[in-house]
Amino acid sequence: MNATAPVAIDPITVEVIGSSFASITEEMGEALVKASYSTNIKERRDCSTALFDVEGQTLCQAEHIPMHLGSFIGIIPHILKRHSIEAMKPGDVFIGNDAYEGGGTHLPDIVLAEPVFHDGTMVAWAVNTAHHSDFADRGHAHIYQEGLRIPPIRLYDGGVLMKDVQELILLNCQVPRERLSDLRAQMAANRLGVERVRALCDKYGQATVLAAGRALQDYAERKMRAGIASIPDGTYRFSDSFDNPEIDAPLTFSVEITVAGEEMKLAFDSPAQMRTGFNMVYTALLSTVYYAVKTVADPTIPPNAGLARPLTVEAKEGTVLNCVHPAAVNGRIASCQRVVDLIHGALAQAVPERVIAACSGAVASATFAGTQPGTGELWVYLETIGGGSGARANKDGLDGVHVHMTNTSNLPVEALELEYPLTLLRYELVDGSGGEGRQRGGMGLRRVYRAEAPCRLNIDNSRLQSRPWGIAGGGEGQGGSFVFSEGVEPFIKGDGSLEPGQIVEIITPGAGGYGPVAERTAEARARDSAEKRF
Repeated sequence: MNATAPVAIDPITVEVIGSSFASITEEMGEALVKASYSTNIKERRDCSTALFDVEGQTLCQAEHIPMHLGSFIGIIPHILKRHSIEAMKPGDVFIGNDAYEGGGTHLPDIVLAEPVFHDGTMVAWAVNTAHHSDFADRGHAHIYQEGLRIPPIRLYDGGVLMKDVQELILLNCQVPRERLSDLRAQMAANRLGVERVRALCDKYGQATVLAAGRALQDYAERKMRAGIASIPDGTYRFSDSFDNPEIDAPLTFSVEITVAGEEMKLAFDSPAQMRTGFNMVYTALLSTVYYAVKTVADPTIPPNAGLARPLTVEAKEGTVLNCVHPAAVNGRIASCQRVVDLIHGALAQAVPERVIAACSGAVASATFAGTQPGTGELWVYLETIGGGSGARANKDGLDGVHVHMTNTSNLPVEALELEYPLTLLRYELVDGSGGEGRQRGGMGLRRVYRAEAPCRLNIDNSRLQSRPWGIAGGGEGQGGSFVFSEGVEPFIKGDGSLEPGQIVEIITPGAGGYGPVAERTAEARARDSAEKRF
């Protein structure tokens, strides 16, 4: 926030303004979804919205997708390196996506950031990102293969569209009509946020709103410190396996977490960055850590920058979990899911009652691309598929849901078959895929597609060779797999193609159980039998 004289503000006003921030970001998100064009945003809700203070510190992020915080926390500092606040004016809008010069975490997540002015003074930023399912059928040896890299540049200058910038972006897109419509939806969402923040300043006064923002960040810090203090001091270590179709053999990731009073240090170790798409930039690692620690320390902590202050995060540069230019990063979400498993696995040693067993630990995805029969228009369809959620100390895990760093919806069968030359033959839970235990792990999903026209396909998954672990004697969940119909040419590192009538079956992992299965109640066993959970 701008440096201003201290303003006396009472806790009730802080709470009211904090609730207003949350309401504004949620309303921005709904506007983005409702105004968008592509199925990935209007149906699957693969987007996020947030408000930031002038310096780029998070005021509030809507409860959409935790991973997107990684794209948000980097872009404002990158904008401020290139553009002075004094040169900004109402109606300016900045666009960016690059993982190294734009504050992003992978190129499909395009961020729009608009400064908010009130009475001639800049008071905040309205920010949103949307995953543009366009950059398909590309390589992932390095960042230059993965799509158009956009540094933080003006898309609108004082409310005037920079048409040449827009034309440059659209020319590099495979489905430009979708991209244009989704970018307009993102503009609408930010403009709504700008108006709502201005109205908030009109109602309570600019100084009060700014003071409330600072107070909310301080409150989140106090809550995080209290949550960490409730975890026994000590050093906790955990390692896990990471497999992926892009690599020939599983990798080992590990973490060492040191809890000392009100502070926590997390030190990660991973192999050197690779010529694959699952490398993570540091902001992606930070957003994952913030989410995972918050879930254990205190899930009620407000989602703002204050919660990060008691945390120290280390990872050697040039590694998979903290890569440097020019590493490819398109599939970074797969590694982020395993980082959550690392943190939860380590903290389960200290506070097992607060941690759930390992979830699916994967982001099973299928990206189809081809031309529409009859029209010849290019089409790109991305689907990420949920899996099992880990059993809890007192409840079974959830079945067939997105977990941890993703929070998208599925694409309904009707929308899929209406928009694309694909038929969904089966969509069901995988019986018995959840780990046994006093509380059972959630079940994974089976989704079976038949191509009705020639198309390219990239498939991704993890936990294909390892299994989601249980806690306190709970059993492992089943892993994921891909099954192809007869005649499909072998896929190479997740890439291949389907001809009309050919089928791909994607099975996602289940989740781990909690506690010894011998302690499962008779009532729960009867329910398992009725629901075929064995």
